[in-house]
Formats: sequence, structure tokens, C-alpha cells
Amino acid sequence: MTDYSEEQRNELEALESIYPDSFTVLSEKPTTFTITVTSEAGENDETVQTTLKFTYREKYPDETPIYEIVSQENLDDNDVTDIIKLLEQQAEENLGMVMIFTLVSAVQEKLNEIVDQIKTRREEEKKQKEREAEEEEKQRFHGTPVTIENFLNWKAKFDAELLEIKRKKMKEEEQAGKNKLSG
Repeated sequence: MTDYSEEQRNELEALESIYPDSFTVLSEKPTTFTITVTSEAGENDETVQTTLKFTYREKYPDETPIYEIVSQENLDDNDVTDIIKLLEQQAEENLGMVMIFTLVSAVQEKLNEIVDQIKTRREEEKKQKEREAEEEEKQRFHGTPVTIENFLNWKAKFDAELLEIKRKKMKEEEQAGKNKLSG
């Protein structure tokens, strides 16, 4: 017969030494504690963090512990849901063995994946903005395509403008010529 309380005590002791800064015992009967899990820092020191609360059931590890997320930082609702599903799956797979370290490690990996996804998403957004700016720049310099029709229209307007300039110049010369003093 398994001595559940002995296994639970041993696991608590091990967890306390593994997570000295993030492990907190909340109560003795039933044994309830929290472990804060933080992802590795991303490119811009962005991190995601969650605090997991575990409560041992009487026959743990033959029964799954009660677990919940009591706080989280920088996580979407979808991410929280994924973490809960991950905990359920890991708890079922490790039934009969002490599993808190395994659960926390799985959450740690998931948080690191989330940070990587955030980084990837930001890089994609940056690339998309660069592509859009490039397209905008191309449009700005592209202008109107020259066709025979466009060219002939432009040429007619241009010739008309030149003719108008010549007329004005001739009028100015004529008027200047009338007022000119002769010698």
C-alpha cells in the first residue's frame, strides 16, 4: 500500500528546492501551494508568466491534483485555455506518479513557445509593413504608363503651352519696341 502523505511530503520538499523563489505553500490540510512560472525573456525582454495553484487530493499521486491558474501576465484567453488542456493531458499521462514537476515543466515549455509565437507574429507584422511601404513607394514612382494616345495628348498640350509662351513673348517685344527710343 502506498503512503500518500509521505510521497506528497517528499515531492513538496523537492519542489521547494527546485523552485525556491516561486514556490509558496498556502495551506497544510489539504496541502495547497502555488508555483509561479515565467517564460524565458524574448527579444525585447517580453515575458509571459502564470501562477499555478495545486491542491493535493487525499490519494495523490493515484488521483490527479486540483490545479488552476490564479494569475497570468501577457497571456491571451486562448493561451490560458491551451495551458489548462496541457495540464489535463499531462496529469492523465502521469497518473500514479508524482507529477507536479512534470506539469510545471510542460507549462514552462508552453510559455516559451508563446513568447516565440509573439516574436514571430511581430516579425511578420514588421515584414508586412515593410512590404506595404515598398508597394506604396513603387506606386508613387510608377506614375502613368506611356501609350501613344497619352503621348499625343501630352504633346498637343505641350505644343499649345509653348505657342502661348511664344505669343506672350512676341507681344512683350512688340510693346517694348513701340516705346523704344530711337536714336
